[in-house]
Amino acid sequence: MSLKILGIESSCDDTSAAVLCDTLMYSNVINTQKIHENYGGVVPELASRAHQQNIVLVVQEAISQSGFTLEEIDLIAFTKGPGLLGSLLVGTSFAKGLALATGKPILGVNHLHGHLLAHMLRDKNQEPFKAKFPYLCLLVSGGHTQIVLVKDYLKFEILGKTIDDAAGEAFDKCARVLGLSYPGGPEIDKLAKSGRRDAFLFNKPRIIDLDFSFSGLKTSFLYSLRDNLKQNPTFIEENIEDLAASLQNTIVEILLEKLQKAVKLTGVTEIAVSGGVSANSGLRKSLIELACLKKWELHLPELKFTTDNAAMIALIGHFMYISGEFSGLDVLPQARLNFTDF
Repeated sequence: MSLKILGIESSCDDTSAAVLCDTLMYSNVINTQKIHENYGGVVPELASRAHQQNIVLVVQEAISQSGFTLEEIDLIAFTKGPGLLGSLLVGTSFAKGLALATGKPILGVNHLHGHLLAHMLRDKNQEPFKAKFPYLCLLVSGGHTQIVLVKDYLKFEILGKTIDDAAGEAFDKCARVLGLSYPGGPEIDKLAKSGRRDAFLFNKPRIIDLDFSFSGLKTSFLYSLRDNLKQNPTFIEENIEDLAASLQNTIVEILLEKLQKAVKLTGVTEIAVSGGVSANSGLRKSLIELACLKKWELHLPELKFTTDNAAMIALIGHFMYISGEFSGLDVLPQARLNFTDF
């Protein structure tokens, strides 16, 4: 018998709901909060209020688009962490209320686990993804930068992580210095397409193992702008495409150098990439070229699955359910959640 799962995601500023039948996606609705663009970053209080306003309509739309009824849903999977506590509270409370009203079982899902399997998502009219284990997943987003060894659907081992800022955070903060709008990553990507990636050199961290660091790069970028602006007040305006391309190229090189090292250490050549930064065109292009050169098997998620979405939460819920995992109504959201926690 097929398992119909309603997924709910509310870890940050995207209110999302999705319906999966086993591993195939029948709907995936995302409401992105635009209000944070006015503040140059996500405002937690505003995010939680927007989730309260959006979640009922988003869930209704996801169920309607799926072609199923609420009565046909077998399981409610929701993000319990990590993320903004106020935002998580909205999704958790809604899932609990729906479970009490319908008698459906619930499962709290680790948001990061969803990203690791996001490339496996397929629409209802496609063939299910046939996973090969183990594989290495480069998880890059605004809050996380990690290399993870995925041993099975629910077995993960972190090989490397950022010791300070995440790659997406570096993109956004440097974009802010350039006067670009939030989120800055996509703006950098657009400008970089017209710039020279070797126009400027920025410092790279010297971290021996598989961990990442981006705080030094941000400082180097800031000092470079400061020094050049002293000589030329219009330096940014005159060089913004080259600055964007050089910054993007530096971040991509840092990521790929660590990924190559992980492949060498583990011998694993099955590679997946996930998280918001995996939508970056420069990173995707470089990954495809490197995978072809190194003869890796590369799995890139569709662009619509790179950002936070409920479909990936429902997918993890599917594998947790068939493994005998359940959550009680006493489950609590957790702003900080260890990667190995379920």
